Amino acid sequence: MRALLEEWLSDAGYRVQGGARPTVQTQGKVDLVIISIYMPKHEGAQLVHEIRAAHPGTPLIALSGQFGCGLSTAEATAQTLGVGQVIARPLTRGALLELIHAMIGPPN
Repeated sequence: MRALLEEWLSDAGYRVQGGARPTVQTQGKVDLVIISIYMPKHEGAQLVHEIRAAHPGTPLIALSGQFGCGLSTAEATAQTLGVGQVIARPLTRGALLELIHAMIGPPN
């Protein structure tokens, strides 16, 4: 999934830095972090906490197969997790790029 996201975002013109660990220090400013939330919920919350510590103030998108397409409680779920947006897997390239564009704008 990470490789696919990197390909989609790179092809769209975004500069991408992939990594398995959210706390790895990056070079320069990070504009957006996309994470995969897994169950149980406590582990997902811990992951968000680690990312917030590593990248304070950076917008976050959480992906999960647990959210379900058309999640009617997406806003509440995002608030509970402490992320800007949630998106269900499977997802489409268009939906992801639209969400990213809305959150951080077009690629530089």
